[in-house]
Amino acid sequence: MPLDEDKYPAETGRRRFVKGVVGSAALSSIGVGGAAAVDATTDAAGEGGGTTEFVAVENTDGPAPRGMPIIPITIEGGELRGVWPEYDPEAGVAIARDFGGSGIDYSSAWFQYCGMQTAAGLYPQVEQDNTLRSSPGSYAWQSDVEAGAPLTVDMFSDYQEWGNGIGTAGLGKPASANWRSEGDVKTIPVQLIRSVEIEKMANGEGKYSSLPSDVQQFISAATEEGFIAWMNKCTHFCCVPGFKTLAGSANFGAANRIYCQCHQSVYNPFSPVKKQFVALPRPPRTE
Repeated sequence: MPLDEDKYPAETGRRRFVKGVVGSAALSSIGVGGAAAVDATTDAAGEGGGTTEFVAVENTDGPAPRGMPIIPITIEGGELRGVWPEYDPEAGVAIARDFGGSGIDYSSAWFQYCGMQTAAGLYPQVEQDNTLRSSPGSYAWQSDVEAGAPLTVDMFSDYQEWGNGIGTAGLGKPASANWRSEGDVKTIPVQLIRSVEIEKMANGEGKYSSLPSDVQQFISAATEEGFIAWMNKCTHFCCVPGFKTLAGSANFGAANRIYCQCHQSVYNPFSPVKKQFVALPRPPRTE
């Protein structure tokens, strides 16, 4: 399996932290210069870096080196939530081994790229709200939902017909959200879709019967009622892409795909793949 490298250093100068979770002094070595060193590190001494296998929405075009990591979803009381596994002090990450019987280990290291390894919500020991909360702006329908309000199943009742004039109507209804980002901390941006295609994928129907068995089993466990979610950070230069957010995406064959307008990277939310990359280690946590 090819190893995908993270091309972008950790963010510098624009971080926000929870007091007592991440200290600025602890991050001083993870600037642009330090990032080159940690990017090559494969043994992070308990800080969660190193070679990581993950499941992603596939990158199909453009300069992005790999897909964006999928966030397993659960529904509780009608609210959509991202799954956060238990902390394993020996591994140094939050991890759910053999997730859903797939043979794939789902861990917090999946999201340690683009400087997100400094996000308080991605520290495995930190308690944060796993509810997917509305982040209006990308889709007109979300303007009627208060920013920060939980996204609920009933908001997607028209998912089999929904369209906004971009690409094919009825392919799925998307939303933008934040996850594990409550308080004055770095935002973890998420995008999700509810789609009949995801229902078929979870059941291994039709063209999805050809998915590798471990990936199909993971998707079956990681999706619910047709919902799929991913951390919405382009793996090229860390921009925030969008599914059906830009009419011009049709010019790049991406009207029914996730499109990053910065450098024209394209991702297919209906094509999950298992890949590897070098997760950037987290800076030490200070109390």
